[in-house]
Amino acid sequence: MSENNKDFGDKAEDAFDNAKESAKDFSNEAKETANEFSENAKRTADEFTAGAKEAFSGAGGENKKVLAGILAILLGSLGVHKFILGYQKEGFILLGVSIAAWVLSCLAIGLLFIWIPSVIGLIEGIIYLTKSDEEFYNTYQVGRKPWF
Repeated sequence: MSENNKDFGDKAEDAFDNAKESAKDFSNEAKETANEFSENAKRTADEFTAGAKEAFSGAGGENKKVLAGILAILLGSLGVHKFILGYQKEGFILLGVSIAAWVLSCLAIGLLFIWIPSVIGLIEGIIYLTKSDEEFYNTYQVGRKPWF
């Protein structure tokens, strides 16, 4: 029986060594596959980013240019064009001045200020629409120039 146990122990030890070796091989293969997948994912993400930048660099500027220009002319006193371009502070300034002017128009003082936000909107709308697409994009979306 002791010979049998010794034989069984040797076989178990061999099986354990084989399992350990197989696990190491599997682990190394998994690491290699994960590294390849990671490199492919990074390459694909870089290609997608480059393509997206190229595709959207001109398209977003034109759409915002026309929309902001028309809204500046029509609703310039409310600052809607500023909100479209992402200038929240400036939009609230125009909106606040317009509301204050309308409220104060009951006292006749507001009548002096009602036209100011509208003229600002009109001037900015004309400026937006007369700029080239690239110049508009670089000035108002990349350069973030808030006024005129």
